Amino acid sequence: MSLNVVTLVGRVGGDPDVKYFESGKVKCRLTLAVRKRSRNSDEPDWFTLELWDKVAQIAADYVRKGAQIGITGSLKFDRWQDRNTGANRSLPIIRVDQLDLLGSKRDNESGMSQHNSEF
Repeated sequence: MSLNVVTLVGRVGGDPDVKYFESGKVKCRLTLAVRKRSRNSDEPDWFTLELWDKVAQIAADYVRKGAQIGITGSLKFDRWQDRNTGANRSLPIIRVDQLDLLGSKRDNESGMSQHNSEF
């Protein structure tokens, strides 16, 4: 038996990077800042998110920098060889299966009620 499930809630670090392919597929990349539960540090952990197809299109249409989102997905690693040094490199990426729109930073600051949308 094996299990690869990641669930995170945080704030988006920048506007979505969206790519449309000739095949009709849509790919979206985001960064997500998640606060640690620690009294010693206020620095967040940063995660790279990869979304595809319908979930990617929803992120492209509705997610902006500073928005609070929740995601569920799986951990994968992009691997490549550095062109200059020849060293093997890898980047951990969360492949998102479910995206929850939890409200924007402005909504929370102005006291408006949060809207929860599940896709």
